[in-house]
Amino acid sequence: MSRSSRDISVTGAEKRQLAVASATLGPWRPAAVVGALGGGVSLALHLLDGHFGLGVLTGALSVAALLFFCVGGAGAVLGYSSRGSSPDHRIRRWARSHPWQVASVPAAAMFLTDVVLRQLLTGQGFFSAIWTGLWHGAVVAAVVGVVGVVGASRK
Repeated sequence: MSRSSRDISVTGAEKRQLAVASATLGPWRPAAVVGALGGGVSLALHLLDGHFGLGVLTGALSVAALLFFCVGGAGAVLGYSSRGSSPDHRIRRWARSHPWQVASVPAAAMFLTDVVLRQLLTGQGFFSAIWTGLWHGAVVAAVVGVVGVVGASRK
């Protein structure tokens, strides 16, 4: 009797490993370009307004990180890669069928990046930095998850 891939039980630790493996297969080089462009535009707009400081720099870096993780994560759940052909099609299939689990990886990375940026570069309080990091991570999770759900329904 043959078993389909959906009949195989996967432990929680294995699901986390698959989510991380799926997220690493995203188009991270193009995501870096999009993030750099978005962060640069954000910084330029503040400079044109005559404002500059560590808070402005932190905001621009946060915008860059948000775009980076959204584009890279969305590409991962859709099956795009900057490396050409996929090293393992099974991981891509798993990512398409579990977009919210894959979305948790770039969301967690966004949270950590944002909290560290705000703690190192601004005088923002710890709990305020945590709150801002949480909602920025939630935005990344929502974008990547919704893109994955919509993309899976179209295939």
